Amino acid sequence: MSKLFERLVEKRGFSTLFLNPRYEDLKDPFILPDMKKAVERIEKAINDGEKILIYGDYDVDGVTASTVMEQALVMAGVEPAKIEIMLPDRFADGYGMSSELVKRAKKQKINLVITVDCGSRNHQIIDELNNLEIDSIITDHHEVGDSLPDSIAVINPKRNDSSDEDLRELAGVGVAFKLAQALVKEGLIREGQEKWLLDLVLIGTICDSMLLTGENRIIGHYGIKVLEKTKRVGLRELMQRAGVKKLNSESIGFQIGPRLNAAGRLDTANISLELLRAKSSAEAAELAEKLESLNKKRKNEQNIATREIEARGISDEPVIIEVGNWHEGILGIVAGRLVDKYKKPAFVLAETSADGVLKGSGRSFGDFNLALALDFVNDLIITGGGHAAAAGVKLKRENLYSFRERINDYYRSLNLENQERFLKKQPDLDVENISELILEFLEELKSLEPFGLGNEEPIFRLMNVQIIEKRKMGTEGQHLRLDVKGKDGKAIKLVAFYAPEKWLNLEYDDTIEPIVQLVENEFNGVRSVEARIIDIWYN
Repeated sequence: MSKLFERLVEKRGFSTLFLNPRYEDLKDPFILPDMKKAVERIEKAINDGEKILIYGDYDVDGVTASTVMEQALVMAGVEPAKIEIMLPDRFADGYGMSSELVKRAKKQKINLVITVDCGSRNHQIIDELNNLEIDSIITDHHEVGDSLPDSIAVINPKRNDSSDEDLRELAGVGVAFKLAQALVKEGLIREGQEKWLLDLVLIGTICDSMLLTGENRIIGHYGIKVLEKTKRVGLRELMQRAGVKKLNSESIGFQIGPRLNAAGRLDTANISLELLRAKSSAEAAELAEKLESLNKKRKNEQNIATREIEARGISDEPVIIEVGNWHEGILGIVAGRLVDKYKKPAFVLAETSADGVLKGSGRSFGDFNLALALDFVNDLIITGGGHAAAAGVKLKRENLYSFRERINDYYRSLNLENQERFLKKQPDLDVENISELILEFLEELKSLEPFGLGNEEPIFRLMNVQIIEKRKMGTEGQHLRLDVKGKDGKAIKLVAFYAPEKWLNLEYDDTIEPIVQLVENEFNGVRSVEARIIDIWYN
């Protein structure tokens, strides 16, 4: 272990188990309330040859969770022909369990509905299923209400009677995986077979921005290994189209995830679902091409909306709330962009029907919890909910003014201070000698992958380095490359994409303290360590 890595381990407080996760340290799935009931009901369905409908969600977590649940049931002995998967339509159904589910379950003579990544607050739909004598099992990870739906089992680590903090951070696909583990423990799935699900568990967990510590650290560590060997032709085709060269949290979060999400945002999530279930290369190639096209369209739509909002000007209110004639599927992404640029929580809404109903997404950070904020204005909205940092909402246009006023009043009532600190990247270590930034150290950093919330990619401050070469890049000179030299005389290349004007105006011989993340570059077979600039501090 290098001295620099030793310093990082000490600074982060990494334990031996964190550095060397063990699969056998995954928590007992039966810690989760109702898990035993769920396994018993699934075993009955297997023995009686019942028809099962899996109901998911249209985002990456929901699509991966649906696929994991289907595979787990097949591994446990359910005939594939007895399983149906239904994903809601973002535009017609919205988030959560739809009344269309009840119609389809009745029409197809379904005996058991299993939800993934949804259902904890859908009491009415569960009651309607019960009236038709259709049983249900809920697997979810969203916040629960004061009461639980009347299902056979509600497996949700956020239940009030579920006390394990690690499991509270599971994504919807993580909860589905715990059910698969329970089926293994009960002897319904051959031990070890469930590990092949971890590629999808990893993708859903990263793309749903869950904490990558505890249980998720183990899932992430082994998920990368499984993803590298994935048997899914659809995933392999998608990664090839996306130009994925190295599998890590960045390629999952910024190349794989957005393409899988693009279907549910602009069309139907069934495209992504079928890609993950594809059996032939020809089918996978066709579906991957569709996702590639939808992803390009998604980028264009979000750029249009962002430019329109910025052209209007942002208000002085603590929470940004913008309304426009934009595509419903890109509202959350645009809200996230506003948060990044203006350092404020944001809601972005669009009119989705002729009856004046607004639908949108919110993004937040720090101490401002969107789920609690929406509870505060519950009387003004039609539906709403989600996580602390991301939520969806639907309201009548006539309530927009009151919604904007009340949300901002709620923010002010919290007396939050210095929230921008949650967005400011702080270096883990100061680096005096550039000679320490070698390939061996980069390999040590890779052992900490996948990075994400709770295990962020390490950041370094290069102390008092001198610019020895500067070059603007890009068609409009919007990107920046710097070669800098440390006090030990060693040099390193730095890159900043869409660099601010202040950085572009740096001069040769200037002394700076760049805040960077390290990357590996390979050119003509020669590997080297370079860095991506996050910020620049000045003496």
